[in-house]
Formats: sequence, C-alpha cells, structure tokens
Amino acid sequence: QVQLVESGGGLVQAGGSLRLSCAASRSSFRFRAIAWYRQAPGNERELVATITNDGFTNYVASVKGRFTISRDNTRNQVYLQMNSLKPEDTAVYYCNGVSWGGGTYWGQGTQVTVSS
Repeated sequence: QVQLVESGGGLVQAGGSLRLSCAASRSSFRFRAIAWYRQAPGNERELVATITNDGFTNYVASVKGRFTISRDNTRNQVYLQMNSLKPEDTAVYYCNGVSWGGGTYWGQGTQVTVSS
C-alpha cells in the first residue's frame, strides 16, 4: 500500500508564500498524474492543480499566475508553490495521486491558513 504525505502548510499573512510538498511512502512507486485539491470549511473539495508524468500542468482559474505545481521524478515528490496568498486560499490541501493502473491515493491533508 502506498501512502501520500503532505507537508509545508501553516499560517501566513495575505500576500505571503508557502510551498507544499507531497511524497509517496514508496519512492519507487510512480504515478500517472498528481493533483492538489483543497477543501475549506463548508465547501466541497476543489481541484487546484494537476501535473502529469510528462509534466503537463493545469490550474483552476482562481490560482493561475499565483500557484505553480512541479514534480521531481527522481525523488517522487510533487510541490505546490503558492505565492500572493489570499484569505480565500485558506483550506486543507490534499495531495492526490492516480497510478498507471487507475488506482487513486490521497494524503491526510495539510492546513493552510491565510490571515488578512
């Protein structure tokens, strides 16, 4: 069983930056695509950014130009660089991996809080 572990969340003032990391518990396990989701209290889980094994990326409109998703295949880690953070970015951020066999894996989430 592979687990995804997020890190890097925290409290930051509006306009600040955070970098989230997502690591697989088995470094040899490869994912077809990795995504970051977020869920704010009372809201549904929202897809924020996706990166494929080939490096293609996609973002939700509200974070384009501010967030950057990247992956280090040698370390089997994915990152979400978040700049110009806004209070509305406050949420629990989850890492999601889709394997080549179609399996879906979730991390436990990391809290991001942006104060105004």
